[in-house]
Amino acid sequence: MSQRTTLFRQLAILQMLPRSPYNLSTTTIQLRLEEQGYHVTDRSLQRDLEKLAKHFPLACCKDEKPYRWSYMRNYTSDLPALDTVTALTLVLAEEAVRGLLPKVAMDKISYKFQGARKHLEGMQANGFAQWSQRVRAIPNGKSLIAAEISPTIWEQLTDALLNSYAVDVEYLSRVKGEVKNFTLHPLGLVTRDSSSYLLATVNEHDDVRQFALHRFRNVTPSARLYRARPDFNVQTYIDQGAFGFPLAKEPVRLVARITSAVAWLLAETPLCMDQTLSEPDAEGWVQLKGSVPNDQQTLWWIMGFGASIDVQEPTEWRQHIYEQASIIASRA
Repeated sequence: MSQRTTLFRQLAILQMLPRSPYNLSTTTIQLRLEEQGYHVTDRSLQRDLEKLAKHFPLACCKDEKPYRWSYMRNYTSDLPALDTVTALTLVLAEEAVRGLLPKVAMDKISYKFQGARKHLEGMQANGFAQWSQRVRAIPNGKSLIAAEISPTIWEQLTDALLNSYAVDVEYLSRVKGEVKNFTLHPLGLVTRDSSSYLLATVNEHDDVRQFALHRFRNVTPSARLYRARPDFNVQTYIDQGAFGFPLAKEPVRLVARITSAVAWLLAETPLCMDQTLSEPDAEGWVQLKGSVPNDQQTLWWIMGFGASIDVQEPTEWRQHIYEQASIIASRA
């Protein structure tokens, strides 16, 4: 076998190994190498791993066979080296996702962000070091502090999702205010605002339900057979309004009068593809027209503009807004 083939095989091994606490058995490594066209014996693979461990921070768990390999938990790689644009992008991305991802997920990739900041801070000569202090990504609206999630819970649930096995859980029911026991069959994971949700079927039921990750109290692999749903698609599930509190499946025609300030905002960042804005009338109002989702999220967004928007259609929305305004006024 040529030295070139051996080198590429060893690079493939380094690319597939995860960081601790995750690991791969030598059997799995061998199978993945074969998928990439590298046929290697057990003995040759062991020699490769032992040789790589002399130059890289690899850990081997020998508690049972086959042995399991990983990078040490705190290992950070500088390969390939960051370029300046990528480093700046990562600094901005950190600002954008900090309030969206749970802390345990951010901790998993924090070394990437640290490397990006270190790269920029080391470029005093060309001024890039100041970019991280001069550039910020802020959310559109108020972001809540991300719900606290146990690192162990996160790892167990994401592992069950990615490797398709059922889990027995203890879960705090928000409705009943007590801990319930379920067997869940994970199907998807969604992060919305400051909370993350596991999508799963429960016990022997077929309907998909949502479980907030911060309400799990205990998670263990289940002895029950995993009930797969090959037809399930997370995007389709979302498009059907699962997270938007749908009022109807079809979009509605929105007609409203808006102030010039709101019109400027929507002229630059349209509400929908078919949006139209009229010229201001004598009082400065602009007429907005467009097709929007008929869901609670859109209605809440409109209500957030308060007196700066006067909804004319749909009439149900107009009535709802006026009813809410009347309730607020009655408390004054």
